[in-house]
Amino acid sequence: MRSDAQTPDDPQASNLVPPEESFGDILTQYEQAHSQKPDKRESGLEGTVVAVTADSVFIDIGYKIEGIVPLAEFVNAGETVKRGDKLPVSIKGRGPEGYYELSRIKVERPKDWSALEKAFADKVAIAGTVTAVVKGGLSVDVGVRAFMPASRSGAKDAAEMEKLIGQEIRCRVIKLDVADEDVVVDRRAVLEEEERSTKEKRYSEVAEGETVHGTVRSLTDFGAFVDIGGVDGLLHVADISWARVNKPADVLNVGDAVEAKVLKVDAARKRISLGMKQLQPHPWDLASGKYQVGERVTGSVTRVADFGAFVELEKGIEGLIHLSEMSWSKKARRAADVVKAGEQVEVVILGVNQADRRISLGLKQALGDPWADAAQKYPVGSVVEGPVAKMEKFGVFVQIAEGVDGMIHVGDISAEKRINHPQEVLKSGQIVKAQVLEIDAEKRRIRLGMKQLVPTSLDEFIAEHKEGDVVTGRMTDVSSGRAKVELGDGIHATCRLNADAPRPAEQRQDSKVDLSSLTSMLEAKWKGGEGGGEAKTERPRAGQVRSFRIVKLDAVAKKIELDLG
Repeated sequence: MRSDAQTPDDPQASNLVPPEESFGDILTQYEQAHSQKPDKRESGLEGTVVAVTADSVFIDIGYKIEGIVPLAEFVNAGETVKRGDKLPVSIKGRGPEGYYELSRIKVERPKDWSALEKAFADKVAIAGTVTAVVKGGLSVDVGVRAFMPASRSGAKDAAEMEKLIGQEIRCRVIKLDVADEDVVVDRRAVLEEEERSTKEKRYSEVAEGETVHGTVRSLTDFGAFVDIGGVDGLLHVADISWARVNKPADVLNVGDAVEAKVLKVDAARKRISLGMKQLQPHPWDLASGKYQVGERVTGSVTRVADFGAFVELEKGIEGLIHLSEMSWSKKARRAADVVKAGEQVEVVILGVNQADRRISLGLKQALGDPWADAAQKYPVGSVVEGPVAKMEKFGVFVQIAEGVDGMIHVGDISAEKRINHPQEVLKSGQIVKAQVLEIDAEKRRIRLGMKQLVPTSLDEFIAEHKEGDVVTGRMTDVSSGRAKVELGDGIHATCRLNADAPRPAEQRQDSKVDLSSLTSMLEAKWKGGEGGGEAKTERPRAGQVRSFRIVKLDAVAKKIELDLG
């Protein structure tokens, strides 16, 4: 006999579980009592946004479990969403985590053939669900079975078509035959219209000067196209960085997330210009205080033109070395003859123009001015050597050193014969020796002579005598307390006269004396100082032969100064 029956007096009798019911049965009854079983494809619902995460939007649709919509749907449409927003949605199914998968498609699915006919006539979009991949396209449930050609699916390949299975889509009826129950739909046309609508809306929303975030979609040699939420903006290569960028691929990759400033919006032409460097401080803002005239700096040659070379001192700061500032020598005709792109060079800052953002640089100044010590290196009388660098009718220019040229006048080339043009005895590039006759470092001029290096009778006379020697000569001209004296063939000197020098009239009268044979007589007597003693007491006059004492010999200037012996 069973003894588990309870009497009415048992206070817990009403809370006992009947032995024939399991706990699982009771739980099932509870769920059925506290939840609603929505239709798998229920539409026409309005939900409330309860949370927004990094990738999903959670929506309360009045059921025990919330629904979920990918955040990307709002971003791609250029929309923003926040907690508390009311949204029309429809249920597509349940996800692996238990949440209802929601669709934001705002169009309804036709309920009968008349609804399909009206949608076809009005050319409006309808909702449908892709059910399978079939030959030539897809099968779509739009209340009845419809066919969608692969070319009108909007999918790029077979793999994308497979992903559409089970998805709710928007499409348009492009063929309807009620008798044959033949329905053809087009999704691609709807997508293109939505894309155009999104772009037009986005073009009206983007404002010049605002900062946007986007993704690099493609790269070209002239710039990068950046998707900034449904529309593309062009990031020109010149606006990527303040530093010089040769091509966008050097600093960007497809898929990179970038931040840029909207520089210009042309809604009519559907063009948006972007700039990344505009979000960074300009290097020139500090350039005037950083670079001083006369300062030595090092940089890299970025590009070379015929007129000069551009040197990057730092990112965004370039200076120009003009061709005239590249070498002290005048040989360089092109900048490429002196520097190459990519070469590191040391330069001197010649000028800074903050307003025009220009810096003038000098390469030759960093090497030192060869004329700075030219007077000490090439004194008058010194002998130099170098190639003939340039030839003119009046003379030739000889390169003494890098950046230092001297000029030999045509009359100073040869002492043996008269030369009409230097090319009669010289040619370009020929190495010649010459004597420095004159130097003006301030004007950067040196006068040279070649014939001065050929020994003359004057050179021999100076070499064989010394100051104090007594020599014999003939006075050829007497005037103003000085006399010109001939000591031999081609040997002339000057003599200082005493206060009792003859008057000019006496000089002209005495100059008529015939002295044609004096030269040969002097050649025999000049070394011994003989003869002319009888004229010591006479007043100096032209043609007079007498003895003189050498008071100065200047071999460099080739001068002899005398005094009456």
